[in-house]
Amino acid sequence: MALFHIARYRGPEAQLFLPTWLAKPSCIKKNITKDLVPIEDIPEVHPDLQKQLRAHGISSYFPVQAAVIPALLESAANGFLVGRGGYQPSDLCISAPTGSGKTLAFVIPVVQALLHRVVCHVRALVVLPTKELAQQVRKVFNIYTDATPLRVALITGQKPLATEQESLVQKTADGYRCLADIVVATPGRLVDHIDQTPGFSLQQLRFLVVDEADRMIDSMHQSWLPRVMAAAFSSNGPAFPCTLLQRWQPQAMTAASTCCPQMPLQKLLFSATLTQNPEKLQRLGLYQPRLFSTRLVHRVPKDEGTEVDREPEGKYAFPSGLTHHYVPCSLSSKPLAAMHLVLGTKLSRALCFTNSRENSHRLFLLVQAFGGVSVAEFSSRYGPGHRRKVLKQFEQGKIQLLISTDATARGIDVLGVELVINYDAPQYLRTYVHRVGRTARAGKTGRAFTLLLKVQERRFLRMLAEGGAPELARHEIPSKFLQPLVPQYEEALSQLERAVKVRCWPVQETDDSWRWGAGVPNLLYSHRKSRSRRQPRLACPNKSLPLENLSTGCCKSRGHSLLAQAAWNHAGLWKGK
Repeated sequence: MALFHIARYRGPEAQLFLPTWLAKPSCIKKNITKDLVPIEDIPEVHPDLQKQLRAHGISSYFPVQAAVIPALLESAANGFLVGRGGYQPSDLCISAPTGSGKTLAFVIPVVQALLHRVVCHVRALVVLPTKELAQQVRKVFNIYTDATPLRVALITGQKPLATEQESLVQKTADGYRCLADIVVATPGRLVDHIDQTPGFSLQQLRFLVVDEADRMIDSMHQSWLPRVMAAAFSSNGPAFPCTLLQRWQPQAMTAASTCCPQMPLQKLLFSATLTQNPEKLQRLGLYQPRLFSTRLVHRVPKDEGTEVDREPEGKYAFPSGLTHHYVPCSLSSKPLAAMHLVLGTKLSRALCFTNSRENSHRLFLLVQAFGGVSVAEFSSRYGPGHRRKVLKQFEQGKIQLLISTDATARGIDVLGVELVINYDAPQYLRTYVHRVGRTARAGKTGRAFTLLLKVQERRFLRMLAEGGAPELARHEIPSKFLQPLVPQYEEALSQLERAVKVRCWPVQETDDSWRWGAGVPNLLYSHRKSRSRRQPRLACPNKSLPLENLSTGCCKSRGHSLLAQAAWNHAGLWKGK
């Protein structure tokens, strides 16, 4: 018998609070077309750079540029050797939609800060996740350093290590001479040069720019940032207590430490999907950071006398000129739906994304056989030279449809892309943001379509809704629009089937019955011993299977064995009822 009753005590719910710099960011206006700022309104930019901007048809700054450029120029107002007032400048984090002009937001102030340098040292380092994006950023730097003594080097591994070393340092009688003021690099190749290039020094580094910062944070397991920071700071303390303009590992700030100004190292982070997880951002070792964002966290009253942070309008920001759609379809009708969108819109450039390079290759082969559109494939199965050539042809309009993996989803800026098709639905919201961000760039308009199977609809739409993405409009494609494409589609499948090499191998129908059955395209049967019986094993020596669930094939009518049918289905050539 209970003598008394103890009521459960429920204390107040714990509220999550962000650091002040994350909770109260500097606002960047969202409307990229209405909130333009004329070049004349930011007089801090050097006249020569303003002239270069006008020469390239730029008369106004986008909102992110108008907010970030003055802040960066202010931190370097006393030259790049000393921070403002002798103090370390704040690190900057910029979160803005794709196509909003983030690259120019760091190119202009970095070039201006280094204009009056006397001795060539690596003063600015830009780290990017992919080679193609690094090439694009180097191209922008070359435009604005063309009439200056500044030199830009690209180190991405596309050239031999020795060739890249020749662009970085030169051996002299008394040591090494630096040949680059600005280095654009991928993390892996950067670490190679830190380890293997004599004379390559980062101890004069002033700006460390991390583009696509969220992905670079995810790749921190490569330990590239600790290696860069170790190379940027002197391993020993200052030679003399009052040695000026040297840099050593930061320690506790005291009156004595502030009386000897150090050469500042300022980190600049840029991304359309910058994380607001303080734990992840802490890995970067940011110093008194400032956040510039198009998303604001508002404080609203919850109960009497208390306030809480309300979530912003969306986890990520999207271009204002972008319209979002999803197309419900079956597995067998996905290729027809994609072809209908491409042929029906009659656009000059369209991007189609898949989730793997195998899927990209199969879809490319099918569209190529279908005809009616100039198509190319972009994935890691090709070398850098071929990918560079394909991107150039796509920019020139020689290629109408580019079928790609997520290799082009990050930062690649191709003018005139009016349509993005997600042939395979992205698994993460962040991937969706970067994919659809290839269109509606720089204030233009664009459309994005995602093909969804019935089993995918609920999860995908919920993922976007929870992330605050704009609502996707349902876009039904009536069968009467797909039916005219069927004869040409079946002919394309027949062409591919004739082109596929078919080999005959023994196929096991049951445990005790064996016969010679029809082979499978690019698939071989091999066998291995098990405890009780021989088990068939499906070997796939050629990873580039020709199709992916694209066929109206007729394996069943040809009397193929059950195991052969399963293999044909794996190859994408079997459509069972």
